[in-house]
Amino acid sequence: MNARVQRRPRRRLVWLLCCLPAMAAAQQFQFNLDRLAAKASETVDVSLDGSTLQFAAKFLDSKDPDQSKVRKLIAGLEGIYVKSFEFDKKGEWTAADLDGIRNQLKAPDWSKIVGVKSTDGEISEIYLRKQNGKLTGVAILAAEAKELTVVNIVGPIDLDSLAELGGHFHIPPMDMAKPDAAKQK
Repeated sequence: MNARVQRRPRRRLVWLLCCLPAMAAAQQFQFNLDRLAAKASETVDVSLDGSTLQFAAKFLDSKDPDQSKVRKLIAGLEGIYVKSFEFDKKGEWTAADLDGIRNQLKAPDWSKIVGVKSTDGEISEIYLRKQNGKLTGVAILAAEAKELTVVNIVGPIDLDSLAELGGHFHIPPMDMAKPDAAKQK
């Protein structure tokens, strides 16, 4: 019986350690857009947790400069989550769908750094999550009349390297020109 009592604290410790990644992910935002999937003509749902990312990184060629950069960037990530919907007609997604996500992306944890709304209704927004002065998450909302995409990148992120994820893991390519590069043009 004494050995059984000694195992309980170890079991609790193991259980707590197993829950830590889930608790870290819970600190990011949760998006449930399943009702939109039923209306969509095409759906992309990518859920890559940390271990899956590390597995995927093994298939990237470390000798290829671009793939090497992506490999380095995802090394510390806890997850990449993408939901993208394409619809046959306009109006299948609503502003309320976006508001449900935006409501989770508020200060003090989150701050919107980019907000673009065009006259034809296209919307692009980028949010950053900081903890203790360090960037720990990125959320991207992109919406067009017949398309809606939500991206959540969880974990420590180097902004200079973030654009390297564009074009990989169903994340749209990102043109994040550095200020010095913009002045040279």
